[in-house]
Amino acid sequence: MKPSKEKLYDALGELIYAVAKADGLVQESEASKLQEILQNHPWAQQIQWSFNYEKNRDTSLEESYTKALETCKDYGPSEEYEHLFDILYQIAKASDGLDRAEAKVIVRFKMALKEHFMNNEF
Repeated sequence: MKPSKEKLYDALGELIYAVAKADGLVQESEASKLQEILQNHPWAQQIQWSFNYEKNRDTSLEESYTKALETCKDYGPSEEYEHLFDILYQIAKASDGLDRAEAKVIVRFKMALKEHFMNNEF
């Protein structure tokens, strides 16, 4: 069964957290940038809640990444992903520029989704 839109936005918050955590610590500048970016997003509260939940739990990067990837795979193709990658790069750049570890998480996620959608029919 396809996850709800709410679950998708939870996953986006988890992935944003994973990227922010990639350099070892979620920086205040990254959290602030997320709030700034989400100001006018209709699901801002859901995404922000998910990000904060993972941050407060100090969830591992891999756990957060894996949960987000599985939800996105189950959800299927979405126009939201293009906007998501833009957000991910903005968050990653918010603290001293794009870190190699952050870029690696973003590219890895993008490639995993692309491979999944190319190999599965919807």
